[in-house]
Amino acid sequence: MSTQPTLETARLRLRPYTEADIPELLPLTGTREVAATTLRIAHPYTEQDAKAFLQLAKDPDKLWLAITLRSDARQIGGIVLRVEKHHQHAELGYWLGVPFWGHGYATEAANEMVRYGFDTLALHRIFASHFKHEGCQREHLRKMGSVRRLELYGILRREWEIRE
Repeated sequence: MSTQPTLETARLRLRPYTEADIPELLPLTGTREVAATTLRIAHPYTEQDAKAFLQLAKDPDKLWLAITLRSDARQIGGIVLRVEKHHQHAELGYWLGVPFWGHGYATEAANEMVRYGFDTLALHRIFASHFKHEGCQREHLRKMGSVRRLELYGILRREWEIRE
């Protein structure tokens, strides 16, 4: 992925991050609720964390995009495909600010990223939570002072192509 695309859905624009995103990024990712539901977001989340993230977002093997509302360009979350080119697969990850939970934005953004992964990046497999359960890694991760299991989910291209 030489350039980061901008993708659009009915309500959302998924676009590359910029330094100008930091003021919106901090209050959205800084909540305990967001950190508790994501593997890679620290709590508390600081300006230094945001700056470090923006450097990571430049990794050519990862497609990190800000999730924004098309109506007013307000940032509401973030989404990523962590691509393993050799294996033709990617991990899908996302987060949304708490005020934007429960409105279908994560599903809408994830569907667009999965479409892009299969149609444009020619991936064979995309895995994440909320697809088809594939297994469980018990006591696999430490997060916020406790040991947690990691549930694994995935979808294959042929399953994506025959969806209703």
